[in-house]
Amino acid sequence: MSRIGIFYGSSSGVTGKVAEKLAGLLGEERCDLYNMEEDFVDFDDMLKYDHLLFGCSTWGSGEVQNDWRDPLLELDNEKPDFSGKTIALFGAGDYVSHGEQFVSALGVLYDKFKARGASLVGSFPTDGYTYEYSFAVRDGKFVGLPFDKINEADKTDERLERWVAVLQEEFLPA
Repeated sequence: MSRIGIFYGSSSGVTGKVAEKLAGLLGEERCDLYNMEEDFVDFDDMLKYDHLLFGCSTWGSGEVQNDWRDPLLELDNEKPDFSGKTIALFGAGDYVSHGEQFVSALGVLYDKFKARGASLVGSFPTDGYTYEYSFAVRDGKFVGLPFDKINEADKTDERLERWVAVLQEEFLPA
């Protein structure tokens, strides 16, 4: 059974709670959770997994959550090779207060890790979401799973279950 590394940044705890739910849905026995603020040491932590989930909320004008900033700077400087790694992204946004950059941080992560050779999976339909713009939309879909626990908390669990079904097909071998 392949191991899954779930790395997340979570200022208010929302993304952390979703990371824990994902581990439960995917099977806690196969998932290792890493809080980027407390547990991330270097990219070797990530590179030991074939399958990775990265969770990041969007702040300000489309920026990644604080716990991801330094690692992304290191990623640019160290240029580790993520070839052969499969990554899926998830992240929190607020379409009412930040609809002009809804979950755009996922687009930042997508570009950074794709440039390092990773295969990114787990795109999610934009249907049912309200927002003005998102840097996380490519080819008409989000590059990962967006959720809005502030304005659409009632939709999060159903979206998580749908996304895990996608991951089980694309991301996790039977």
